[in-house]
This record gives sequence, C-alpha cells and structure tokens, in this order.
Amino acid sequence: MLVLLVRRIVATVPVLVIVALIVFLMLRLAPGDPAAMIVGNSGTSADIARVRAELGLNDSLPVQFTHWVGRLAQGDLGESYFMKMKVTHLIAQRIEPTVSLSLLTLLITIVVAIPLGVAAAWRHGGWLDRTLMGFSVLGFSIPSFVIGYLMIWAFALHWNWFPTQGYTRFSDDFWGWLHHLVLPAITLSIIYVALIARVTRAAVAEALTEDYIRTARAKGVSELRVLMRHALANAAIPIVTVIGIGVALLIGGVVVTETVFAIPGLGQLTVDAVLSRDFPLIQAITLFFSVIYVMINLLVDLSYLVLDPRVRY
Repeated sequence: MLVLLVRRIVATVPVLVIVALIVFLMLRLAPGDPAAMIVGNSGTSADIARVRAELGLNDSLPVQFTHWVGRLAQGDLGESYFMKMKVTHLIAQRIEPTVSLSLLTLLITIVVAIPLGVAAAWRHGGWLDRTLMGFSVLGFSIPSFVIGYLMIWAFALHWNWFPTQGYTRFSDDFWGWLHHLVLPAITLSIIYVALIARVTRAAVAEALTEDYIRTARAKGVSELRVLMRHALANAAIPIVTVIGIGVALLIGGVVVTETVFAIPGLGQLTVDAVLSRDFPLIQAITLFFSVIYVMINLLVDLSYLVLDPRVRY
C-alpha cells in the first residue's frame, strides 16, 4: 500500500507541472495587457512601458516561466498586480467561504443523491426511476447561474426565507453562516445530485441482477440489508469514482455560484483577477484548484484499496 501511495503521489507531479505551464501560456498569449489596465486610460505609452518593465513582462516567456517556477519552489506565489498584497495572503482571506460552500454542497449531494439512486434502482422502471431520469436531464441542461437566479427569485425575494447575497463567518455566527450558504449550496448541488444519483442508480441496478443478491434474498435477508450491505457496497467503486470526477464540476460551479450570490470566496476572487488580468493571482488560484483536484483523485484511488481488496494485487 505504501508503494502504491508513493507511486500515485509521484505521478501527480508531472500533471501539476503541465497545468502550471498551460495556465502560464494561456495568460501570456491571451489578448490584454495588465500594464495598460494598471496605468488606466490616462496612462501614456511611456507609463505602460515602465510598468511592464517593473513587472518583468518584457522578458521572454521562458525567462518569465523560469522566474515564476523558481519562486513557486520557494513557496512564493508572487504579489497581486492590483491589490499589492501577497497572493498567499489573499487566498488565505478568501478560502473559508469557498471551502464552506464546497463541503456543504458535498454533504447535501451525498445525503440526497445516493439514497435517491438506490431507491430508483430498487424500483427500476417505476415512477421514481423515471422521475430521476427526467431530473438528471433537467439538472444537466440548466446552467448553474440560471438555477441560482431562480433560487434567489423564489426563496429570497418572493418568500424571503434566505438572504440574496453575502457571507457570515463560521466563527462569528454558525446559524448566520448556515443561513447564507444553504441557498447557494442547494443551487450548486443540483447538477451534482443529478450526476451522482444517475450513476448510483445504474451501478446498484446492475448489482441487483447478480447471483449473490438472489442468494441473499433466498436466505431471507431483509430488503434493506440487501440494498445497503450487498448491492450498494459492491457498487461503491463507480459511485466514489464519479464523486471524485464531479469535483471538477464543483470547482467550476463554485466560481459561478459565488459570483451570483456575491460570496467573497476564491470563486469571486478568480473572476476579479481575470477581469483585471492579474497574472500572479490567476496562476496561483488555478494551481491551488488543480492541487485540490489532484489530491481528491488521489484519495479516490486510495479508497479503492478499502472498497475492493483485489485492487491491492
């Protein structure tokens, strides 16, 4: 197991290097000049040239990339062009809302999607199964920002159950924290629930056709135990896999959802950084999300060892 863990960790290094290179090149080759945005409309060509020299943007791309990687290896993610603060400090300020929203979304998704998928597989072809299939199509078809605005109109403006925007820190007021996050978390979880419930339904439905299920029922095992102990346990690997894959959807959805609900997290910070062409901040946030995604997939791989001992061999 230790050898497998080391092998998986080592395999993540080239992935992160490639991600860093792609992000770096995309930012440099995309139209727009951060120096021109810094000096503003009143700036002259001389001002733009001076700012570009100060930021090192006149250096060749290989030189700029080498300098960035060198600082990165020392734990220095750079300084924001516009906020004039260390990128690590900016990320530390905004990480709590994003982590809170992501974890609450995952909790809602798992609590809703897995039982829903199991029930749909149990009543395969019934009204619950057909409803779940329709919900899955609908969930994938509607963009998250549209769902967010509909949620705001219904639950915040019409019924006045939740606030329309903002965030309260967990340490300041737990109920205020939960009250501000419920609506965006539900908004973000709808697509995720549709994905995981559908995969759960397919995996459990396949497991229910196996011989060991008929044997368990013939022995008089209760239907609940058949579903949970036998069918769901043997369908766990594809479910865990799609949960890990769905983190990519979650990361992308966080950016949009935080913007819609004006939550001061990393998603909102990413949008601000992109609009201002803040290279160090965009690179750091993208790399941070990439590391999170790679680590989640590493945990998913390692969970296979627990869910299916045959993987160890």
